[in-house]
Amino acid sequence: MRTVFLSLPFLLMAPSAFAQAMPNSLNMTCTATSGLVRQHGAIVIGTGPNVFDRYVANQRYCDIQQVTTPVWLQTSDNPQCFIGYRCRERIIHTR
Repeated sequence: MRTVFLSLPFLLMAPSAFAQAMPNSLNMTCTATSGLVRQHGAIVIGTGPNVFDRYVANQRYCDIQQVTTPVWLQTSDNPQCFIGYRCRERIIHTR
């Protein structure tokens, strides 16, 4: 029982620790956000409360059946900052 009470504060702090781990473009400059994508190759970035997506530096971070589409995000210093790409499913046209 004593162990449960001693562990409780750590369990209550865990959700806020996980939420802080994701970078948020609204709190970063354009240069820092795009640099983060280039540095990691693929990274999940928040763009507001409970809004996030995976962004990539280039095609090699997507599946073979996906293509890249350019992405502009709002950052602390730029309302439309080009930060990299998203992976999207390739559209196959049939006749």
